Amino acid sequence: MSKIFKLILSLFKWLYKILDKFIVTPISKLIYNLNKKIQKNNGKLEKILNRPNMLLYMSLIFAVVVFLLIDSKVITLVETEAEIITNQPIKVEYNSEAYVIEDLPETVDITLIGRKSDLYLAKQLGENEVVLDLTDYGARDEPYRVKLSYNQTIDSLDYKLDPSYVYVTIKKKISSLKSITYDVINQDKLNEIAPELSVANVELSKTEVVVKGSQDTLDKIATVKALIDLNNEKFTAKGTYTLDSVPIVAYDETGNILSNVEIVPNNISATIEFTSYSKEVPVEILTVGTPVSGKAISGITINGESDFKVTIYGEQEALESIDSVPVTIDVTDCGANGYKEYHAPLQKPSGVRYMPNTSVDIHVSFGEAKQKTIENVRISVIQPNKEGLVANATSSASVNVQVIGVQSVIDSIDASSIYAYIDLSDYTVGNYSVPVMVNGSNQMATYIVSSTVDISIVNTK
Repeated sequence: MSKIFKLILSLFKWLYKILDKFIVTPISKLIYNLNKKIQKNNGKLEKILNRPNMLLYMSLIFAVVVFLLIDSKVITLVETEAEIITNQPIKVEYNSEAYVIEDLPETVDITLIGRKSDLYLAKQLGENEVVLDLTDYGARDEPYRVKLSYNQTIDSLDYKLDPSYVYVTIKKKISSLKSITYDVINQDKLNEIAPELSVANVELSKTEVVVKGSQDTLDKIATVKALIDLNNEKFTAKGTYTLDSVPIVAYDETGNILSNVEIVPNNISATIEFTSYSKEVPVEILTVGTPVSGKAISGITINGESDFKVTIYGEQEALESIDSVPVTIDVTDCGANGYKEYHAPLQKPSGVRYMPNTSVDIHVSFGEAKQKTIENVRISVIQPNKEGLVANATSSASVNVQVIGVQSVIDSIDASSIYAYIDLSDYTVGNYSVPVMVNGSNQMATYIVSSTVDISIVNTK
């Protein structure tokens, strides 16, 4: 009440200043001028006007008259204005234990129309409540057309709601017992806080919850999950942590969250255990290009070591399939100076969350190139992708491979360390002469083959 009284008092002070400036003062000046003109001819009027309180009484009378005229809207100080109050929530009155309301818009816009002073007062009070009264409505399949109501704080204002009517469907609320699992969210935030950690186990305080809603909504529920948020600064080391107030959400079959579902309880507690899976693997140097004529790679060291290894962190299943971290260097036209230095970034293999080493320094030394021919290297076949197609070789299934490198390198190479193959993955039915491709396990050597294999591809279906 004190707030309203202060607003009214400030309004009257403002009104008094207006009246004094534009009415009282001009009238006083007018009377004073008239008094001077008639002073010589009208002694009685002069005596009346010279009374000390006369001007005060007249000013008060004029002020009261003007106030009455303004209050009855015969005179308006300002023109009528409109003010739009957007995104006002709707308060729904209904039996929430028995019914579910569907298709209800979340907010409405209110347009207030009236004098500026009234609009100002309405905004200051801030009680713009929009109500949807459904207490007398029951459940049915067809939607109801219901009018929204607005609790006015200033009766002199006109208003308009957008929308003024809404279509809502009222359905009976039913309950169902659902099993819950969990989802881990904000894994990237954990990677920033403690990238070496992995979730080893999660235990929920409850395995089942009650979901409430309409039958149509409950039929859409595919899963109910507790959301384990890993964005937590206390997750810094291996161990077991307890989380309170873990939210629970219901998903449909497409992965969308169902909002019109009540879950009891709507949050639970969980215990999460962190561990740290790691594995030490070598850095594998892959070379592209050909050194300068007459030169070959004689040795490679990584960070000064001939067998440099890095530690990788991630999920145990992902790490089991990773045997090395590859780095590719280009040796095209290198070797004239006897060595080449590289500073190469390390790229994390798929499934690796954290790797302390982000780059390595590689030293490649070169020596005199020698040649050696490895005979009868068996050719492997990558079969066509299309189901039912089978390839049969109509020519030799082995090939001779020329190996170029320094003497110590080529002496250590035999047929078992060379992989020769033909790739038929994109081929269809027909007869082809397919070039042989070759790879070797020793990246300090160059492998050359110039053979083809005659292949016949048939459809067995």
